[in-house]
Amino acid sequence: MKNTLLSSIPIGLLSLLAIAAPESSRAQNEINIQSEITVMGRAKPVPVSLEGFTGEAAEVLRFDLWVQGFSFVAPDAAQYRISGSGTGSVQGRVTDAISKQTKFSRSYTGATLRKQAHAFADDIVETITGKKGIGQTKIAFKAQSPGGAGEIYIADFDGHNPQAVTRDNSIVAAPAWAPGRALFYTSYEPGNPDIFYHNLSNGERRIVAKFSGLNTSAAISPDGTRMALILSKSGSPDVWVCNVDGSHLKQLTATPVDESSPCWSPDGQWICFATKMGERRVLAKVPAGGGTAKRIPTSGVSNPTEPDWSPDGKWIAFTSQMGGFDICLVPAAGGAATVLVAGEDPSWSPNSRTLVCTRRAGGRYTLSVLDAMTKQVKDIGRISGNDSQPAWAK
Repeated sequence: MKNTLLSSIPIGLLSLLAIAAPESSRAQNEINIQSEITVMGRAKPVPVSLEGFTGEAAEVLRFDLWVQGFSFVAPDAAQYRISGSGTGSVQGRVTDAISKQTKFSRSYTGATLRKQAHAFADDIVETITGKKGIGQTKIAFKAQSPGGAGEIYIADFDGHNPQAVTRDNSIVAAPAWAPGRALFYTSYEPGNPDIFYHNLSNGERRIVAKFSGLNTSAAISPDGTRMALILSKSGSPDVWVCNVDGSHLKQLTATPVDESSPCWSPDGQWICFATKMGERRVLAKVPAGGGTAKRIPTSGVSNPTEPDWSPDGKWIAFTSQMGGFDICLVPAAGGAATVLVAGEDPSWSPNSRTLVCTRRAGGRYTLSVLDAMTKQVKDIGRISGNDSQPAWAK
């Protein structure tokens, strides 16, 4: 059957499903089959083979599947065999290597070869796991050329097709997606760090927070109606909340310490942020309607910051500084933290499994895509001298 690509961004979660044990006749090439895995950072990838694809189609498939928990092996060691062609258009087939049954066979039309390959990868992920893939999602980030102030960009999740959003020739920071094709970010272009709303469909741009002092770190609620942000209008940087147009502003924290990086729980009831309690850097959460902040324990690591709450509500990814910078995970209620890889600025994809983050490579910052369950990671081709502060469209 044919699959015509849609322009909308798919949203979904990603997990591994239980799979039957291999046939005894395949004992000498035993495949590591696993039941459902819930422990982040310890899963083993699903072994698949890739046959018949070359060039751009093979590159896309290998990238998309690797960062969603698959690994590539010889056909006789594969759990699933992926075969087809990427000449002119993408034709693909997925076969269960154990039962010998074809899971699906499709051809793809109506888009570039690259988008066709992303669509095939998404179908592979959904067929094998039952969950949506991320191949057609978008990220926003800051790209800074050597000696430059930086601009906000958007791109496909793998870094391809980058497009400049700002041309401010000024300091910019902290891009955040709103539902639909819109971004919020901080720009110093007016002479003060103000928060802008930017509609990517029609180019409309306006300031939504321009108070004296710092206006930054906009985070949009899951329903798109409210914004958490950091303002210093009352003294030190604190967490505030308002409508997305800047109205009905309310202060949520009032402490003498600097607070940063607010993010929303998926149900819109809590705002997580980085702060200090007892002279120690910690993660905390405060009711979005106001109330007492509560610490979120991150046992085993120190100096947590830059939290991001997974769309399924189960995890908080964050940066820990213990000499260097590491990407870590903790259950949303707090507990023992898991260190994944060196890096910072984590942002969840819609599947609640894959993260985009910033890592150092060759003495500069680059973006990387990380599978939180297997710790498999791929770097994105650098757009400029330094790429950082990524945000994944949900």
